[in-house]
Amino acid sequence: MDEFSDSLLSLYRAASEQPLDAFQDVALSIVKRALPFDSSMWGTATNTEAGIDIHSIHLHNSSQDMLDFYEEVKHQDTAVAMLSRTPRATLAFHSPSLFAGREHSGMRALCGKFGHANMLISANLLPDTRLVQWISLYRADADAHCGERERGLLELLAPHVMQALAMNRLTHLDALRSNRPGAAEGVAIADARGVLYHADAGFEASMRGEWSGSNGRTLPPPLLEHFTRESGPGSRPWRGETTVVRCWFDRGLMFLRARPRKPVDSLTEREYTIAKLLAQGGTHKHVARALGRSPATVRNQIQAIYQKLGVNNVVALARELGID
Repeated sequence: MDEFSDSLLSLYRAASEQPLDAFQDVALSIVKRALPFDSSMWGTATNTEAGIDIHSIHLHNSSQDMLDFYEEVKHQDTAVAMLSRTPRATLAFHSPSLFAGREHSGMRALCGKFGHANMLISANLLPDTRLVQWISLYRADADAHCGERERGLLELLAPHVMQALAMNRLTHLDALRSNRPGAAEGVAIADARGVLYHADAGFEASMRGEWSGSNGRTLPPPLLEHFTRESGPGSRPWRGETTVVRCWFDRGLMFLRARPRKPVDSLTEREYTIAKLLAQGGTHKHVARALGRSPATVRNQIQAIYQKLGVNNVVALARELGID
């Protein structure tokens, strides 16, 4: 019991203290103190007739080669069928025994090549999204069998491991919130397929305001398509009729922030650049030199910017720009 309690305390402490890119390896090192293993696969997926369809994945002491090999033989993975019989399940097994027979030769080859002689796997079905969260722990030593005590310990630990991961992600998400008092914002986390892992009330309201048929389980297709194209650093925000959404990609996930559309969102990219330079203290002549435009052209563009924003001075302009 002390071992279990110590693991929980360490997991939740790590969830609040570790950065997103370090947490899962730290969490696995905590689990490893109670349940020794050599490598791990931790992710989310949906079940299909051809095997699991992976949405997000974290590999510990493993490689993309293993994952590529698994994609070729996953239809032989009978452990998936065993885990999917109930919403929550934890298994312990000896791989050569479970994957005996010609029909499982691919899985046996994978386990032999990548040190998966003995396994502990825990999986949990999320009813809202139909996603399966799972964590697999692998031992390379064929004689290091996983007993019932260890299976039971992972069964107890796994929900806390998943909850600690969710808490760590939410801590990262909170850091994206604006510091402006009273800002009407919403935040969310989704995977690359658009399945929502978390969305607060503000984000859900923004989605319903833009798309009346938004289901709250997945990102609306236009939003997902936009950020799939804009997946690199400095991606452009998505601008709708009523909402503007920004997205940051990290660890294969999308961290999103939504806010109401403002007058500044009607500016073109060139107009926004001019407005920003003005707000930073530049005169129309300074802006013209910076952009290689004539002062007269820039003066006309400044008037158009003021009209769009309904302002008549630089102070008011700077206030309008301070929304992102």
